[in-house]
Amino acid sequence: MRNLSLKQLQAVAAVARLGTMTRAAQELNVTSAALYARIRQLEEEAGLLLFDRTPTGLKPTDAGREMLWAINSINTVLETCTDRLRTLKGGGGGRVGLGVVSTAKYFAPQVIAGFMESHPKVEISLTVGNRQDTIEALRNYDIDFAIMGRPPRDFAIEAETFGPHPLVLIAAPDHPMAGRRGLTRADLAEESFLVREEGSGTRSVFEEFMSGVMIRRAKLGIDSGSNETLKQAVMAGLGIALLSGHSVAAEVASGRLVLLDVEGLPIRRDWYVVRRADKVLGPASDAFWDYLAQEGRRFLPSIPGGFFADEPAAGRSLKGIRSPAEAGE
Repeated sequence: MRNLSLKQLQAVAAVARLGTMTRAAQELNVTSAALYARIRQLEEEAGLLLFDRTPTGLKPTDAGREMLWAINSINTVLETCTDRLRTLKGGGGGRVGLGVVSTAKYFAPQVIAGFMESHPKVEISLTVGNRQDTIEALRNYDIDFAIMGRPPRDFAIEAETFGPHPLVLIAAPDHPMAGRRGLTRADLAEESFLVREEGSGTRSVFEEFMSGVMIRRAKLGIDSGSNETLKQAVMAGLGIALLSGHSVAAEVASGRLVLLDVEGLPIRRDWYVVRRADKVLGPASDAFWDYLAQEGRRFLPSIPGGFFADEPAAGRSLKGIRSPAEAGE
């Protein structure tokens, strides 16, 4: 594809982001016909379709994602050049696109503040979403890297752990099981559970933990994507919930929630900083990645009870993961 141009790659990126030819053409200030011609020319040269038509708009095929990788790489090289020129001029600037799953929002701002103390001229774009949204942002090169509790397994990534991520079972302070010791999973069978939405990392851990035990869902019919909604529902006495210990640390410390002492809890997971294996980081993003891997642990909220407080610092690396069989759990 010797005639491949930057304009053609930008056209692919715009269509992939906006989902329609019309909206992409408006953004690029060209006619829809001209944009369609650019895409068709690329498809003819590649001998492959770049987009599939879906009910929600145009979605890139595998070939389209390869084109996105190319434009991302070019943009990264240009941004890296700009960043290095700024550094040579003494500016020390740059840009970082950081994505975090919603559970990590309880400490991510503190991490950013810590990093910016020594990198005050770096611009950071923070995107908060659920697990699926964050994975899609990584997949589509919308962010440089992400903080999450469970890395994706269906495309190649690099990841490093930076601290423990305990999951705990919470209840209202006046719950009948509050203060009881040595509860078992069977003891929970008649309790009303409030759960995160399908696809969330916390939901997957909950289903694994309660596997084989018949449970009762709370009468409040929600599958919430919000930790805040679940915490408020638990405080109101509508049920109990398995959530990240870091998302409930403040409420437990103030006595608005209690941790139930159940065999097998808390469940130990880890926090990861994750990027695509083929993602080239600019100087600012590379510095932030190193900062998270080395210093991120100290910003994790303290959980009453001292869970995992004496464990050694994390630092395991995962590279090139593509599938559950290759990666393990």
